[in-house]
Amino acid sequence: MTAQYILVVDDEPDIRQLVSEILEDEGYQVDTAENAKEARAKWAQRKPDLVLLDIWMPDEDGISLLKSWQETGGLCCPVIMMSGHATIETAVEATRLGAYDFIEKPLSMAKMLLTIENGLRTGQLEHENRDLREQVSIASEPVGSSKIMLKLRENAEKIANQPSTVLIYGASGTGKEVMARYIHSHSTRKDQLFVKLIASGQYAETIEKKLFGYEENGTVHYGILDEVGNGVLYIADIFALDKNSQERLLNTLKQGSYIRVNGTTSIDMNARLIVATTHDLRDDIQSGDFNEELYYLLDVIPLSIPLLRDHSEDVPDLLSYYVDLLTEQENLPYRHFSVSAQNYLRNHPWPGNIRELRNLVQRLLILGTDVSISQEEAEESLGSYIPVYDEGVGQLPSTMYDLPLRQAREQFEHDYISWQLKQTKGNVSRLAERVQMERTHLYRKMHALNIDPKDYNK
Repeated sequence: MTAQYILVVDDEPDIRQLVSEILEDEGYQVDTAENAKEARAKWAQRKPDLVLLDIWMPDEDGISLLKSWQETGGLCCPVIMMSGHATIETAVEATRLGAYDFIEKPLSMAKMLLTIENGLRTGQLEHENRDLREQVSIASEPVGSSKIMLKLRENAEKIANQPSTVLIYGASGTGKEVMARYIHSHSTRKDQLFVKLIASGQYAETIEKKLFGYEENGTVHYGILDEVGNGVLYIADIFALDKNSQERLLNTLKQGSYIRVNGTTSIDMNARLIVATTHDLRDDIQSGDFNEELYYLLDVIPLSIPLLRDHSEDVPDLLSYYVDLLTEQENLPYRHFSVSAQNYLRNHPWPGNIRELRNLVQRLLILGTDVSISQEEAEESLGSYIPVYDEGVGQLPSTMYDLPLRQAREQFEHDYISWQLKQTKGNVSRLAERVQMERTHLYRKMHALNIDPKDYNK
């Protein structure tokens, strides 16, 4: 795996050579630049993890270069200034412009290495803090002691140290991101970044630039691939990736490098890729919405996440886990589920999977008063389960009119979509055209109603 990348900018050849040799001996990957022009080119070619920047250089000084970086997209990493003739005012100006620290020449190698180590750690912590804010109320690892979950964790740990791409299958709410993070945490890249991209709900041009970065008016705008470096890139809802981004990702995986939008420079891709989907991508290939060659490059190691109802014996563990998590993270009052409530919830079909369970726990902690959560309270909070109507599709029974409106509506939707699937022989693309729904929303609706298109593909 590639080491952390440091760019050394100094006009003195002896210093560049000495610093490079020392840093390489410490296990870093090092590149050098002798002036601001060359530094800009190196900065554009590859995102550094840290920059050592001399202040006094011919043509353009380090402060001016730092300022230009700050004004054209901001600093992407810690920058440590170096100088043997700097004033306090110069150091203050560098700090104001975003420099991480300042070291004097002649360089103390021990101090330089410590400052670099602290700078790299600070950069890592800033990303980890952003990531933690995004992870609020997400499980840190797959929860459960059932045979299904034990086997799933075992397979994930085997996968973790393989370099291959992982394709995670799972219905909405089953915990695909949790599994991706679990794989990352058990891999040799666990000390590197984990960066998430949600492909759905974004415009094509936006997601392409966001993922690969772009160049505009001579300015480099780093993308997620630049940011993740040697870490793990997790792409959720990979099926929603637009065709241009699919083509660019395909070329990236085939060549091991990528080119930014509007750019010309080829940049090595060092990240490991984990992607997730809520349904079989071969349906998208059949409808012409997903690149077949890209599918086979992604589907190297498939991993399927079960529905919660398929390992319902884990429900008590999940209830306890989310009670502890939410009371700690959101300062909600502690409550525990009675045995009868746990037993009732074990038999609930959980159409929304673990996400539905987590939301139920949060709702009960917020709205409840007693320390113990009774079965009656759980039933009331969850609402009556909507039974699906599987007989005589196309002919609604008279008993439908005795149901509350919400139950009747969902039962009708189940019957309606089931009938349409029979007409299209399980083809979701044709179904989407018939019912005039966007495919992503349609998949979510079918999952909520416990409809599997494969059951109609006969």
